[in-house]
Amino acid sequence: MDAPGDDGHTADLTWENVGLAFSFIAFNAVVSRVFQLGVGTSLVTAAVRCVVQLTLVSLVLQKVFEAKNPWAVAGIAFLLNLMGTIETVANKAKRRFQHMFPSVLFGMLCSTIPISMIGIRYAMAVDPFWKPEQYIPVVGMLCGATISGIVVACNYVLKELYENKDKIETYLAFGASRFEACKPIATDALRLALTPNVNQMSVLGIIAIPGMMTGAILGGSSVQQAARLQMVIMFMISSCTALSSIMTTVLALSVVVDAEHRVRTDKIDNRPHAVWRARNWLVSRGAEGLKSMWNKVAAPIRKRTKSRDEGEESERLLG
Repeated sequence: MDAPGDDGHTADLTWENVGLAFSFIAFNAVVSRVFQLGVGTSLVTAAVRCVVQLTLVSLVLQKVFEAKNPWAVAGIAFLLNLMGTIETVANKAKRRFQHMFPSVLFGMLCSTIPISMIGIRYAMAVDPFWKPEQYIPVVGMLCGATISGIVVACNYVLKELYENKDKIETYLAFGASRFEACKPIATDALRLALTPNVNQMSVLGIIAIPGMMTGAILGGSSVQQAARLQMVIMFMISSCTALSSIMTTVLALSVVVDAEHRVRTDKIDNRPHAVWRARNWLVSRGAEGLKSMWNKVAAPIRKRTKSRDEGEESERLLG
C-alpha cells in the first residue's frame, strides 16, 4: 500500500476526542429515555465495554506488532476465535445444543484460520502471511462476520427442531435418513446466514463505503488500492461465513438428531446460559443478604421507636 503522505495525514486522537464522540451515545440514551425505548442502559453499557475492550486490545496488539513473533500472532488468532465462541454461545445464541461450545470453536477455527492464511498470502500478496499488522486485523474481521452467520444458522436450526419436532419425526418415520429429513432446515438456515453477506456486497461502493476501505483511505492508501483491498476482504468474509455456518449447522443437526434417527429435544437448552444463571443467582442471594442485614439493623430501631411512641401516647392519655 502507498505510504501516507502529508496531505493524507490523520490527526492524533486524544481521550477528549473520544469523550466528544461519546456524546452521540449520550444523545441516543436520552432519546431512549424520552421515548421509553428501554435501551439507554444497554447503549451506555455497550459503549463503555467498547472503550475498555479496544483500549486493552490496543495495548496488547502494540506489543505483538513490535515483537513480530509468529507464535504470538497465532496466540492472538486463537484468542480471537475463543472469545468469538464465548460471545456466540453465552450471549448471542437464544438456544444451545449439547457440546455447542466445542462445535462452534471448531467451526470458527476451521474457517477463519485457513481462509485468512490463503487469502493474506495469495490474494493480498503478503509474505510472510503472519505479519501481525496484516494478519490479526483480518482474522478479527473474519471472526466478527463469522459470529453473525453461526448465530443466525444455529438459532434457526434449533428453533425448527424444537418447535417443529413432529414434522421431522414424520419424515424419519417414512424412511428418510436424518440428513434427508433435516435438509430443508439446513438449507433455510444457511440461506438466512448468507443473506446479509449478499446484501452487503450488493450495496458496497454504490450506497455504502465500508469500514476497511475507509480506514485504508484515512491511512494514506490510494483509493484504488483501498477498493481492491475491500474486495478481497469481502470475498474472504463471505467464504468464511459460509464454511463456518455449514460446519456448525451439520454439527448441530448431528447432535440433536442422533444416529438412531430420534429427535432429541432434550439436548436443546432453552434456558439462559449458565454464566447468566449464576449471575442472577448471585445477585438474588446478595439482595436477600442485604435485606436480611437491613432487617437486623432496623429491627431494634423500629422497636425503640414503637416503644417511645407508645409511651408518649400513654402519657397523653393519662395526662
